[in-house]
Order: sequence, then C-alpha cells, then structure tokens
Amino acid sequence: MTKTTLALRGALLAAAVLTLSAPAPALARPAEVGNWLYLTLSKGDALTRDVRGTLLMCDPPQGHPRAARACAELAAAQGDVDRIPPEQTICPMIYAPVSVSARGEWNGRHVEYEHTFANACDLTARTGAVFALSDEQDQAQEQDQDGARAQEQGTDMAMPGPQDLRH
Repeated sequence: MTKTTLALRGALLAAAVLTLSAPAPALARPAEVGNWLYLTLSKGDALTRDVRGTLLMCDPPQGHPRAARACAELAAAQGDVDRIPPEQTICPMIYAPVSVSARGEWNGRHVEYEHTFANACDLTARTGAVFALSDEQDQAQEQDQDGARAQEQGTDMAMPGPQDLRH
C-alpha cells in the first residue's frame, strides 16, 4: 500500500469514529399545546382608565383569583369567550364602562378577544369568572345587582341622611 492509500484509509476511519461518537441531533419535538390567556380589565373611559392584567394558565389552573372556575368555563366554551353562556341576572342600566381583552392560546389555536361592557355586572353576566380579576370587582358587581333589585322593587337605596343617623 502506498502512503496516500494509508492516509486516505486513516482519514476515513477517523471520520467514521467521530461520526459515531458524536451525540445524535435533537429530534424536533412538537410544541406543547397549552391553554393560557393574558387577560386585561380597564375601568372608566380612555382618560381615567384603571388597568389590571393577569396571566390565566389552565394546565393546571393558576395565576387568577378564580382560575379553576374560569378555566372550566373556557373549556366548556372551547376557549371562545363569546361562547360562554350568559348568566340570568338583572343588571342596572348604569353606564360605568369596563373594557376587557384576552390574548393567548387555547388547544393550539390563537385566541384574541376585546369588548367594552356597560358595567361590571354586564361583564360578569356575559363572561362568567374569566375576567373576575379582583375581589373589588365582585363587590362592584354586587352593588350593581343590589341597585338593580332596588330599582326593580321600587325602593331607593340612597345613603342615609343626617336625620336618619340620630339615635
């Protein structure tokens, strides 16, 4: 054998050893499907906006005060906020705008939702627990519903005047 043949065999043998000893390339793994939404809620008009936001994750439910209920409602609606069945409730006709948005992914599908509701009661009646981002919102909704009941019953829930506070 000639020196060239030996050198060529040695180079091929070295290349084969290096190829076999190198780690196997990582196999492409399908992206994990996750159910999550970044939710925002803003109260008031454009000039006096109070904005809150949170990341709702549903595998397992977390990141939201009512994550389990919100995830269950979204699962029943296949991640579509518009498909959440509205609650049967009476809301007052008081304009206190609440704007909400949801952006994320549900079962591998991109989700994008935006809507402005007349008030917190209307928001909760139509979106369930999804945008219940704080206890303060729950209190506002209860006050709205109390006002609606009083209006329906023809009673006035006005604050007591000084004459009513005397003992």
